[in-house]
Amino acid sequence: MTLLIAGVVLWWAAHLFKRVAPNARQALGTAGNPIMAVTIILSVVLMVVGYRGAEGTFYWGPSPMWVGINNLLMVLAFYFYAASAAKGAKIWLGTKVRHPQLTGFSIWAGAHLLVNGDTPSFILFGGLLVWAVVEVLLINAQEGPWERPARAPAKKEVVAIVVTVVFVIVVMAIHYALGVSPVG
Repeated sequence: MTLLIAGVVLWWAAHLFKRVAPNARQALGTAGNPIMAVTIILSVVLMVVGYRGAEGTFYWGPSPMWVGINNLLMVLAFYFYAASAAKGAKIWLGTKVRHPQLTGFSIWAGAHLLVNGDTPSFILFGGLLVWAVVEVLLINAQEGPWERPARAPAKKEVVAIVVTVVFVIVVMAIHYALGVSPVG
């Protein structure tokens, strides 16, 4: 459990460093980019290794209903990610939500809490969900009012939908490869 907690804490620290200590982050300049990248990669490794080895109280498991809801939410989460990736003019969703990537991340974390009701999952997915909410609040406080971006042509929307479907299939395949059935 220690590795898992350390990974979540390191994730928070690496991502919030720019928001909480902007002058210190700016002082690092571009030389700080590899440091932050290594820190984030290390946090992910700690979370994965820690989660796979963690034991804790088990409250509920994946029921068919929650697995189905989780899978639908995962499609939505990946669509939010696709909305955040569009450069320039945004697809429809990117014109409605200020932080599509963090919103998608929050949906991902919340969906995983629905199907993983144990202590390690609360620490991992709950900790990352709270981080995403805190990040949104800090960004909003620092950047002020949001100006909605221009809407992209319909062609970009179709590309986002195709990318979403491909990513969902790839992630499901990765889950199967790791021995976790994403369909219950």
